[in-house]
Parts: sequence; structure tokens; C-alpha cells
Amino acid sequence: MIRVVLVDDQELVRTGFRMVLQAQPDMTVVGEAADGRQALELLRVTRADVVLMDVRMPRLNGVEATRGLLARDNAPRVIILTTFDLDEYAYAGLQAGASGFLLKDVPSAELLYGIRAVAGGEAIVAPSTTKRLLEHFVPRFAARQDRESRLDRLTERERDVLTMVARGLTDADIAAQLVIAEATVKTHVHRILTKLGLRDRVQAVVLAYETGLVRPGSGP
Repeated sequence: MIRVVLVDDQELVRTGFRMVLQAQPDMTVVGEAADGRQALELLRVTRADVVLMDVRMPRLNGVEATRGLLARDNAPRVIILTTFDLDEYAYAGLQAGASGFLLKDVPSAELLYGIRAVAGGEAIVAPSTTKRLLEHFVPRFAARQDRESRLDRLTERERDVLTMVARGLTDADIAAQLVIAEATVKTHVHRILTKLGLRDRVQAVVLAYETGLVRPGSGP
């Protein structure tokens, strides 16, 4: 059972999400909060697998709440919620360690897919909205030298795999291009995350863009 916490200052939004999630046999809503501070307090005493986190809230916004939450041991995964796809707060949320972001008006099927993917250790990388978000905001920030130096820890093959992940290719696509087994791709991804100290693929994609390994506008 996937345990979900809803964090949004609009009660109507939380009600809508709760109705969708509670109708699923593999999900349950274990708590709700109306702002980031309340969410941090709730999640000290409530175990959750996934947090749906609004970014724009009173008292403590979703970015700061995400950063504080993910600094804890055994923290749940966070999906940022926003009303429009080119949201600087959503970009900051990904930088803070969120496993992806979704629009509040997302179709139910996509919402459920995203929650299940994140709960299973994956990350929401492929949707075009995520790529558009990164390509919109990354050019505003110069690549930092300390981030660039982290890539020196990777082998040439690992850099190739990271580049392809950042461009939105699936494990199957990467395996086909490199003529290796899909299981080998997964092993490379795991090593990349471990070497770079990253939580999941979304953080890897953000780093790839911020270091200039992948340039905005580059296709798959």
C-alpha cells in the first residue's frame, strides 16, 4: 500500500486528490497539511511513501518544506505540484531533491502513474513538461565549477548514459543505442547516482543540465 500525504493550502484541491487516491486499491491518504510548516510537523509522526507538495503556500513554501523534509533520514519521496509548467518554484523544488513535478490539472491516470513510479524508486523525467522546465530555467544559472568537477568521478560510459537519461531516453532506448543489456543500463544508472550522491534520476537530470553536459534544445 502506497502511503500518501497531501500538502496544499487549498482544501478543494486536497479533496479532489484524496477522492482519486482513496479509490485506488494500492493507495491510501495518511495525512493532509495546509502549508509547509504543518507538513514538516505532520511527517515527523506520520510515515509516508510519497508527498504531493504544492510549491506556493503560506508560512513555509513547498521548496523549503521539501528541502527540510529530504534532509531527514528515511524521508518520503516528493512530487511537486504546480499550476503551470514553467514555474521557477517547481524548478527550485527539483533542485531541492523532489522526484518530479506534476501540474495540478493533470489527468488522473497521469497522477496515479507518477505516484506509483516515484513510490517504486523511479522518477518523473520523461514528460515533455519536465524537459521544458529545465531548458527554460537552466540557462539563467551558470554551471558551477564544483558541480562540473563531480562529473570527473564518472567513467566515459557512465557520462554517455547520464547524457541519454537527461535527454529523456528510456533504459530500453539507451540499451539499444549502446548495444548493451537493459539490466546493464540500470547498473550504470545506479553507479551514477551513487558516485554523484544523488537521490534519483531527476536529480541526475538536473545536474546534467546545470553542468552543461546536456545543452538546452538537445534532442534524444
